[in-house]
Amino acid sequence: MKALSDFLALFLFFITYSLTKDMVAATAVAVVIGLAQAAYTWWKTKTLSAMQWVSLIVVVVFGGATILLKDSVYIMLKTTVICWISAVAVLVCQFMGKNGLKMLMGSELSLPENVWTRLSYAWAGFFFVMGVVNLAIAYPFTPEREAFWVDFKFYVYLPITLVFSIAQGVYIMRHLPKTQDK
Repeated sequence: MKALSDFLALFLFFITYSLTKDMVAATAVAVVIGLAQAAYTWWKTKTLSAMQWVSLIVVVVFGGATILLKDSVYIMLKTTVICWISAVAVLVCQFMGKNGLKMLMGSELSLPENVWTRLSYAWAGFFFVMGVVNLAIAYPFTPEREAFWVDFKFYVYLPITLVFSIAQGVYIMRHLPKTQDK
């Protein structure tokens, strides 16, 4: 459900930018959607995960800077910041002897410890690389680069993330405990 709501935010950002060619307006939509998603989650569950808090703060800070300063560089950097924070969080948990992914999903999935470890390193690497790719696409952070970056986010970044997620799902399925039919 969270992935679907994240897709909605990206879709509305993309639609707003496509219709207006105004990064500030599109960013305002993204910030409002981000706040609405967090408020809804809080209302339903009375809690936000650490990553939801981080994402909300980064969206509000970088989106707010884009809106206040009318400079798209901040919203273009937001993706890299979130990716790199995610990579660091996964690695820090791993180096502290805890597996962040297992803490998030361990109650829903029963996997061998080495699989959780591989998944953690795969996601950390993915987040790091996607942060670098975002910088490469956004640079030199000019108004002329905005449309290219927005198209990249919607037509490339999103599908790459989806394909990677599906590949992780396939990997997980191979390692799930076999159930015996009665």
